[in-house]
Amino acid sequence: MQHTVSPIGIVHSCFKEKFAIPRQPRLAPAARGVLELLPPFDQGEAVAGLEQVSHVWLLFLFHQALEDKPRLKVRPPRLGGNKSVGVFATRATHRPNGIGQSVVRLEAVEPGRLLLSGIDLLDGTPVLDIKPYVPYADSIAEAHNRMAGDAPEAIAVQWSDNALLQARNHALRLGEPLIELIEQCLGQDPRPAYQVPPPERIYGVKFWDVQVRWQYPQPDRIRVLEVVPDQAQ
Repeated sequence: MQHTVSPIGIVHSCFKEKFAIPRQPRLAPAARGVLELLPPFDQGEAVAGLEQVSHVWLLFLFHQALEDKPRLKVRPPRLGGNKSVGVFATRATHRPNGIGQSVVRLEAVEPGRLLLSGIDLLDGTPVLDIKPYVPYADSIAEAHNRMAGDAPEAIAVQWSDNALLQARNHALRLGEPLIELIEQCLGQDPRPAYQVPPPERIYGVKFWDVQVRWQYPQPDRIRVLEVVPDQAQ
């Protein structure tokens, strides 16, 4: 039996590229976005009462990672990206039906849209459903995961004087906590776990409408070089 589903909304996110998105929600509290609800769910009736909730579960599609052939095993970054385990033992983006889930903070409920933070969703992500987080049922004190028991330790993020000034100016223009977003996301170390780049290699990613570029002067340290307007705008 086959079923079809349709998005109930689209996420407009600070993350314009897959690279540097935190690998789990809530690792970057400064990561913000807006869930635009689609008809008929853009009516107030659909979200009545949701203002009583601090967090919500989002079920969504990994719309840029959909595959025709399902994978039985994947190589999760948490294991260095070179060890395979069963797909159902991970939260890898390569899902049998392309479905992901994230628990995010609900900042505000507005007509036709929800304001969110702590997200890990790419801009344009189709959302299939919204469910309120229920603390007594969703938080399990004795739960364990021996593969990913604790959040990864953040690496140090340093700034060049020029990059920090640029980031402050863009943060004021955007009205967003851009410096915190950059530090929280880059501190998760977005490079592949098995990769040790030469110090001169420059990495880049787009947050909101700016390009952030950085280097690894040491394997466990990041230096932000510049935060400049994205030339593709």
